[in-house]
Amino acid sequence: MKATKDKTPTIIIYNRLTVLRAERGLSRQDLADAVGINFQTIGYLERGDYNPSLELAFKLSEFFGLPIEAIFSKTPFKPLSESLYNKGVI
Repeated sequence: MKATKDKTPTIIIYNRLTVLRAERGLSRQDLADAVGINFQTIGYLERGDYNPSLELAFKLSEFFGLPIEAIFSKTPFKPLSESLYNKGVI
């Protein structure tokens, strides 16, 4: 956890937005337009400077057709290649 200016601990939320955008060939502006937010917010989310509201998390989940847990996590995501190799898929 990291602390805010008033020293209140906040949870760090990790995400896969950069990877999901790249897979679909989307710019930050494209994704922002699709979910009705400013493109700069996408950058803040991707860098971990901003945690999404529940409403925004649901919008992104619906847009990508994935459960929220596949996009956001309280623990760092393992690289997709590691996940695939460890499961014997490849």
